[in-house]
Amino acid sequence: MYLDSEKKQEIFAKYGKSNTDTGSAESQIALFSYRISHLTEHLKSNHKDYSTARSLRMMVGRRRRLLDYLKSKDIERYRNIIKELGLRK
Repeated sequence: MYLDSEKKQEIFAKYGKSNTDTGSAESQIALFSYRISHLTEHLKSNHKDYSTARSLRMMVGRRRRLLDYLKSKDIERYRNIIKELGLRK
């Protein structure tokens, strides 16, 4: 599987406060970004997989809402996560 518990722990340790910090906005955004990139690669070769395309759109929306929340609460944390993940508005 592409996302096992070790990979999740690694993402949470890198972007969160610790490897058990699963609730912070930064760690959730990083996890969504990893899953979005995986689904994007899947859809490049399976372009008729409509249920995965719908899931991808929903996931992008969730990540966008988290980014908007973070932007309204703490602009510096927002800028840092955008820079670390290489996202653009």
